[in-house]
Amino acid sequence: MTEHWPALPPVLTTSDAVTAALIAGCALAGLALLALAVLLWRTRQRPDPQAALMAELTRAQADAAARLETMIRMVGDRQSQLQHAVNDRLDSVSHRLGESLERTKQNTTENLQKLNERLAVIDHAQKNITALATQVTSLQSVLANKQSRGAFGQARMEAIVQDGLPKGSYEFQYTLSNRTRPDCCVFLPDGRLLVIDAKFPLESITAYRDAKSDDERKLAAQRLRADIGKHIVDIAEKYSIPGETQELALMFVPSESVYAEIYDGFDDLVQKAFRARVVLVSPSLLMLAIALVQQSHRDVRMREAADLIRDEVGRLMKDVGLLGERVRKLQTHFNQSNEDIRQSLISIEKIESRGERIAQVEFSGIEALESNVIPAPIPRKLEAGE
Repeated sequence: MTEHWPALPPVLTTSDAVTAALIAGCALAGLALLALAVLLWRTRQRPDPQAALMAELTRAQADAAARLETMIRMVGDRQSQLQHAVNDRLDSVSHRLGESLERTKQNTTENLQKLNERLAVIDHAQKNITALATQVTSLQSVLANKQSRGAFGQARMEAIVQDGLPKGSYEFQYTLSNRTRPDCCVFLPDGRLLVIDAKFPLESITAYRDAKSDDERKLAAQRLRADIGKHIVDIAEKYSIPGETQELALMFVPSESVYAEIYDGFDDLVQKAFRARVVLVSPSLLMLAIALVQQSHRDVRMREAADLIRDEVGRLMKDVGLLGERVRKLQTHFNQSNEDIRQSLISIEKIESRGERIAQVEFSGIEALESNVIPAPIPRKLEAGE
């Protein structure tokens, strides 16, 4: 960090002060000599030159000594003030310089710490890049061999199929009726097999990409067309069995870039494969095809379960009907119970009213005995059922 210092006012050093004092002394000496010359000239004009000259010399010498002393004192005072100002300014400059150095030190320490952290991150990234380069080199060495490339494509295809389909709905290296063994056969709901071949000729596309000149590229393109065309014909002849396999067979291309390059630059191969009922699929398209197969299996299972679901629904409706009948019977019992409860309440009310009348009769008999008067019988109505 660069510090911008304010401009300092010009100051006089000790050597400048001494020089000024010498100049002032020389000036005074010159004045003294001038005064002496004036006195000498006057002595020539006066009758008593010796006395006047001595008096003038004495007076000039005293005056010069007084002025010189005053000048020396002024120079000393000025030098003292100058020294004090210089010391104050040096102290201020030293303090500010110390603060600036401390801030610079802190900033430098922080920047170095951040730099070390970034270097650590860069070092870690460099290690990752080195490890990745080693892996790429090993992958390149693996793909340099034809058998290794075939195993690589087979492994990618198997991983996609195993991730997308349940066990039992596919089989690797399945033997067909013509004794051929495709890389994978997927069992479709109609009973026929969907054949997937993963032996794509990657060495042809590698040679096409590595071509330096136009002639080499043209020869590599011819080789690529011949190799892929032969592979398409082999798939169509080996794996197309009426009644056993599907009309379409899949040729797996284990690289999206290779698949795109074939579709962009070799449309004739794509058309040839289409006419031969062979479809080139990349890893993403194979995932889509496997997802469609899985959905078709799910639809078939739903259709197979439709009759069972219909029978279960019929049994459920029968059970609901029986439940309705039982609820209606239970409602009838509830109604009868309500009627019985109502009749019971009526009987209870009758019993309560009779008890009240009996209590009244007993109370009236007791009063008659006390008054020796035989009470007349109280007429009452006969209730129903008495």
